[in-house]
Amino acid sequence: MAVIMWFRQDLRIQDNPALSHIEGLKTSVIPLYILDETVPSSMAMGRAQQWWLHHSLSALSKSLDKAYGAQLILKKGNPEDILKKLVKETDATGLYWNRCYDPHSIKRDQTIKTHFKESINVESFNGSLLFEPWETMNKSNKPFQVFTPYYKAASSQIKPTLPEGQPKLKGDSKPLKSDDITDWNLTPKNPNWAAAFQDDWTPGEKGAQKKLSTFVEKKIDQYAKMRDVPSAEAVSRLSPHLHMGEISPNQAWYAAKDADASSQNVQKFLSELGWREFSHYILFHFPEMVTKNFNKKFDHFPWAENKKHLKAWQKGKTGYPLVDAGMRQLWATGWMHNRIRLVVGSFLTKHLRLHWKEGASWFNDTLVDADIANNTASWQWISGSGADAAPYFRIFNPMLQSKKFDKNGDFIRTWVPELKHLSNTDIHAPWDAKDEALKAAGVELGKTYPLPIVDHKTAREEALKAFHQI
Repeated sequence: MAVIMWFRQDLRIQDNPALSHIEGLKTSVIPLYILDETVPSSMAMGRAQQWWLHHSLSALSKSLDKAYGAQLILKKGNPEDILKKLVKETDATGLYWNRCYDPHSIKRDQTIKTHFKESINVESFNGSLLFEPWETMNKSNKPFQVFTPYYKAASSQIKPTLPEGQPKLKGDSKPLKSDDITDWNLTPKNPNWAAAFQDDWTPGEKGAQKKLSTFVEKKIDQYAKMRDVPSAEAVSRLSPHLHMGEISPNQAWYAAKDADASSQNVQKFLSELGWREFSHYILFHFPEMVTKNFNKKFDHFPWAENKKHLKAWQKGKTGYPLVDAGMRQLWATGWMHNRIRLVVGSFLTKHLRLHWKEGASWFNDTLVDADIANNTASWQWISGSGADAAPYFRIFNPMLQSKKFDKNGDFIRTWVPELKHLSNTDIHAPWDAKDEALKAAGVELGKTYPLPIVDHKTAREEALKAFHQI
């Protein structure tokens, strides 16, 4: 007798509720991962995350073999068809998974449960959130649409589940046919634009555990003060590990609380985990936000269309040093510091007045932590159209943001090296530097570094004018 463990965004062994449930069944386990080809284009996995998936599945396969002598079965196609065939082939008596909360997964999983529930045991679990989205409602029994009251209610009413260790299981002895992960072509080759990713990341459960322990032991005591400084390396960098489920939010929550539950730094980190929850909560209750404005007023917003501006933003050649540094960090590492995400997001949607969907699409393709809930909610937040959003008229000034959070230009110098010899004053707005200062620094605006593609003051005025139209 055997049961199937369907891995999805829970690529870990420890604190995995579905795996822990199987431990109590006293049966062998068939681990399975399906590359779902039925996902709509608006929710499809981007290329940077495909790179991560390749390495994460490779790590999980080794862990399952070492821990249980179990083979991770890889299949690509329609999950319903694959599961029907595998259940029949193995005579499996049960099918278990941890829930996903995006609209495609919910619909797919309901269909699969309906098909199998009369013939085998089928059960799903919460392996990726602190709080189930349906557990917290406002006084009118409707979903919260503002973060602070949501987080206050959820964190006071529900205690996140204590993390569990590694369950004791045994792999099924029957050999099964599996895809070769290299045939999925998840990693880039010519050119290998992800070559530098491995310098920053170690996909898999071990890499996630190391990131968490390093953060808690060495960084969390400065988190509240330094989290907005992009050159400080003061953040956890857990986001891709959390997205792929290589570590659970419960593990992150309790590891932080164990560090010093009463400290401002820990409470700030926990609230950031809360924002991740809020994004999934909003998506669960308002699934149309993947493709539509949460705030319907923005259906009438006069977005611009300018391919040259979009390309300049994507390549980090806008002429605004902090914006360009962030976009180049993204391309080189598959990740971007959160403060800089706000700056580049505001620049795209307000200085350039390009649709938030353009930004969401680019981030989805280039971020290793691209998550449909967080990505959509964050882009709608910065553009003004989302839940509990920043007002559209709050337009980030790239120069002021640069002077405040990259005071000495360290972050800019790392990612925009053509400006590295400018002074700490001139580096934030090189177009204001004196000719002799530019010449001494080897900077020729328009040649070695671009002139600003838009004027800040003019762009701000046009953005406000467009907003007033709605």
